[in-house]
Amino acid sequence: MIFLSEEKKLLMTISYGNIKAELSGSPQDVLISVNNFISKQIPAFDLAEKISLNYSIKELIDMFGNYIKITPEGPRVWISDRKLSDKDIICLLLVVAKISFETGKSSSISLTLQEINSSTNLNPKSISSRLSEFSKANYVEREQTDQGVRYKVTTLGINWLNGILEKKFGNRELT
Repeated sequence: MIFLSEEKKLLMTISYGNIKAELSGSPQDVLISVNNFISKQIPAFDLAEKISLNYSIKELIDMFGNYIKITPEGPRVWISDRKLSDKDIICLLLVVAKISFETGKSSSISLTLQEINSSTNLNPKSISSRLSEFSKANYVEREQTDQGVRYKVTTLGINWLNGILEKKFGNRELT
């Protein structure tokens, strides 16, 4: 928007992504400010976007949709091919819990050890060991809540799991 005030001041609002600037002054001053904004802010914003990583729900579903389902019983790993390790299964379950939460299908982004056990039928000691490894590697965040200890996948964990599954299966469709 450009407005010329009674004082012959030019008022201009510029927005680019999440960046917004309001400029005012003489037309020449505003033009200089616009040029400065474009030359300094936009490249910095674009560079910051290149190193930012925050997976959208669409990206998560594209990456993991062949391995998971959200059922009336809750989030589930859904793959008949048993080439998945305990680590893969646990991390996938935490990813589907995140998707389930982000899409409003569940009330929590995290799971307890008991919830992981009942969803996977893995040995509780194995689950506990894998979660401990994940926590140390920053693939999973451990949080103490009123319901006890809960676990949720981190962005680093999502990235790790995607790399593992691509190595094992490539981009092939799974059933």
